[in-house]
Amino acid sequence: MTIEIKVPALGESVSEASIAKLHKKVGDAVKADELICELETDKVTLEVNAPSNGVISALSVKEGDNVKVGDLIASMQSGSASASLQRDKSAEFQAPAQGGNSQFLSPAPKKLAAENNIDTSAIAGTGKDGRVTKGDVLEVVANGSAPKAAANAIGSKSTERVKMSKLRQKIAERLKESQNTAAILTTFNEVDMTEVMALRAQYKDAFEKKHGAKLGFMSFFVKACVTALKELPAVNAEIDGTDIVYKNFYDIGVAVGSPQGLVVPVLREADQLNLAGVEKGILELGVKARDGKLTIGDLTGATFTISNGGVYGSLMSTPIINPPQSAILGMHKIQERPMVVAGEIKIRPMMYLALSYDHRIIDGKEAVTFLVRVKELLEDPRRLVLDM
Repeated sequence: MTIEIKVPALGESVSEASIAKLHKKVGDAVKADELICELETDKVTLEVNAPSNGVISALSVKEGDNVKVGDLIASMQSGSASASLQRDKSAEFQAPAQGGNSQFLSPAPKKLAAENNIDTSAIAGTGKDGRVTKGDVLEVVANGSAPKAAANAIGSKSTERVKMSKLRQKIAERLKESQNTAAILTTFNEVDMTEVMALRAQYKDAFEKKHGAKLGFMSFFVKACVTALKELPAVNAEIDGTDIVYKNFYDIGVAVGSPQGLVVPVLREADQLNLAGVEKGILELGVKARDGKLTIGDLTGATFTISNGGVYGSLMSTPIINPPQSAILGMHKIQERPMVVAGEIKIRPMMYLALSYDHRIIDGKEAVTFLVRVKELLEDPRRLVLDM
């Protein structure tokens, strides 16, 4: 029996995705729930699995293709299949190529080439591994000549054209939207990390043994920001038309790296978490980001964001606000510097802090006060424990 594998529902307000990676090819035997392909939307990466045991008999897409909900990804024959069926089905989607090698063709370009009497062996494919795509065949039909491959010689130089991922396209769109809409300013301060580092060094082993998560710096920053947000509610608010929406909850976006690029999963109800709860939450989100398991719900609804460019060595930056939020805190590299302490010059581990904020809703006084409050809490972390 032939089973069609189609693009599933992608989530609220998401109707399009791209084929990020194909894990199976025509003729491959698969087991129920085995991964067939990965879909990438502008928010998350989703997995499409086999509905039952069987053999992949046809692929209707290639890596990089844009697809919509309900589009056909692949067909498979359910149940066990003999090796001869696998060979026959594989051969069905191959055509002769120059040099006696076989050239993989998916159904769309194969059909188009047959209808227009085109020898695909003369086409330099622009798809993965030099495969001929439907677009390659269409260009031959339109121009009467084979298209150039993705890497083109320009004199003694060469270029390579790679399509932006859905996630990267969305990041670009939202960051530009932020710059075009918000009146973004950035205020800076610096924090002496001596006390936080000493506290972490003293308790990190016992903390990890008890809670199963490492005691990092981010938990201190999350707790300090939540305290400051409660005192300065405009920094936790957003603009909706001509209204200001003040939020009495604290869902903190924590920027982390993933194979698909920078993503900002959300730590929910951070005000209800202690340091261990924050570290466990961040650990879970980081693992999901690394493994491509983040859901749409994990990435939406933050009221404030903390970004840590310091892990990449950044000494100072001006982070861009994630709309519709009104502010974002940038952490940076900890660097020892000579500082005047009680009239004496001492070497201290210092970090520059940057708060980018929307001046339409947050005044300069509020922004500076927020950053000073965060600085105070971090320089005396006992305040975080005592809620002072």
